[in-house]
Amino acid sequence: MALIADIADAVVAALNNQTFSQPFTAERAYRAAFDLQEMKDLHVTVVPKGQELITAGRGVAQSDVQIEIGVQKKLATGDDAELDELMGLVQEIAEFVRTTRQFGDAAWVKTENTPIYSQEHLGELRQFTSVLTLTLRMMTT
Repeated sequence: MALIADIADAVVAALNNQTFSQPFTAERAYRAAFDLQEMKDLHVTVVPKGQELITAGRGVAQSDVQIEIGVQKKLATGDDAELDELMGLVQEIAEFVRTTRQFGDAAWVKTENTPIYSQEHLGELRQFTSVLTLTLRMMTT
């Protein structure tokens, strides 16, 4: 299997072995696409995004892998309290990743959450969508 898929699987396993404020089962996919009817349930999807391979030294390669974690749910009320809970979950996941630091053979480097949610999904679909982009690093010889 591809290195990036292995790392994504390690992220899924770590997420599923942790308890968060809202229960979910993370899944790995190459595309986070669901029917709107399915979005009534909270979806946490781990998607391989990119990989950069550079020389780190004599005979050592550095792989920086980007993994996206999508958090999506159709809103029941769309009020601030509901959105605050979902944003809180995104922050919990980001903190968990930062403090876990190791996913298989890959180490956490940084997490980005820009934009913090999709205004288009919120306005057009009444759906909360937030994506964390992790950068994880692995050194190989």
